[in-house]
Amino acid sequence: MRLDQGQIEAVDPALADVLRRKSGAERLAIADGMFVFARQLIRSRLHVEHPEWDDPKLGAETARRLSHGAI
Repeated sequence: MRLDQGQIEAVDPALADVLRRKSGAERLAIADGMFVFARQLIRSRLHVEHPEWDDPKLGAETARRLSHGAI
């Protein structure tokens, strides 16, 4: 599969076919699971980097990173 210059990702055609066959609810469930995983991953990394931070601080920084600074 040829990628255009600047393109950093591409969906495999077989995966695209599988996703097309899923219902909207199934695709939303997949997206939700990915979001939950990303939140857990960011929070875990922050906890390792800043063990002195309490839960509210970890939650606030996790939210800020997930929102790209909008929060």
